[in-house]
Amino acid sequence: MLMNYYRQMSKNGIQFDFLVHRSEEGHYDKEILSLGGRIFRMPPIRPGNYRRYFKELDAFFAGHKEYRVVHAHMNENSGFAIRAAKKAGVPCRIIHSHLSDLALDYKYPFRLYARAAIKGNPSHYFACSARAGEWLYGKKQGHPVTVLNNAVNTEDFRFDERIRAEVRAELGAGDSLVVGHIGRFNEQKNHKFLLDIFESLRRRKKDALLVLAGDGYLRPAIEQEAQKRGLSQSIRFLGVREDVARLLQGMDLFLFPSLFEGLPVVLVEAQAAGLTCIVSDTITKETDVTNRVSFLSLDLAPDEWSSAILEASYEHADTRTMLRERGYDAAAMAEWLGSFYRQQLESAAASSQ
Repeated sequence: MLMNYYRQMSKNGIQFDFLVHRSEEGHYDKEILSLGGRIFRMPPIRPGNYRRYFKELDAFFAGHKEYRVVHAHMNENSGFAIRAAKKAGVPCRIIHSHLSDLALDYKYPFRLYARAAIKGNPSHYFACSARAGEWLYGKKQGHPVTVLNNAVNTEDFRFDERIRAEVRAELGAGDSLVVGHIGRFNEQKNHKFLLDIFESLRRRKKDALLVLAGDGYLRPAIEQEAQKRGLSQSIRFLGVREDVARLLQGMDLFLFPSLFEGLPVVLVEAQAAGLTCIVSDTITKETDVTNRVSFLSLDLAPDEWSSAILEASYEHADTRTMLRERGYDAAAMAEWLGSFYRQQLESAAASSQ
């Protein structure tokens, strides 16, 4: 989502720098540098590392007085960065929620601690959906929340029969039913249930293929489970892809049974490619911006999910106009966000005079 906005806004004189929390090179690092952005690396955000992390945050902002806008995208952990930015006198401090739920685990007390750092420190509250705003900021919010859509470059996803044929040839799909999923291999994305659904589908449609793009620590376990079930020959594990718009052209349907989400960019992308999407009803209904999303309960049996797949339409519709009208075109939304940033800078400059 950030890169979709950054690509557009860099054309209009707005520069993003990135403060990240991993030492290894990220998927977008080279592109960021090519666009003129800088990448600063911080230590990981861990409970045992808080003291060091807070100290380095303070030192960073003290040494970079040039920043007048800080836009934090780390959900509850954003509170730490926003607090340090306020301490350093940054006038525009935006906190941005991208999730609508999290599983309860040992980190829960630390998440509560992180939420406490939010109070009174942001100047503006953003969210990718109304539900994501309620999740992070509470239902009884004493401040306005701006919903900033996870927009995409709609023209990149224009359906092209030639590209579709190329992708399907690369996948070895032929005339098979190709069901796709794009997402990190972690608990949230529910890959185990994806396999359950696909196993049911394969019993009823022998030539069906499952395409899984993405990477993560659970990928080896899922690959092993697929092999154990005799599904490996019918699944394509593609890893991280930089050609998502192209890849979606080769699919017939998008499947997304996540345990929880905010408003996932990939579902907007799948709809921009004109795909029918079958997703879990844990995902906000705001996700359906083209009337091509069906919501199913995770309590339903895999056979019921596979029935929905077999009964769905596999036609790629042209959804570009609908996405633009509903505020999901990256160019239009980047123009709005750029104007917002500039207004905040002008307001801060006026108040300091």
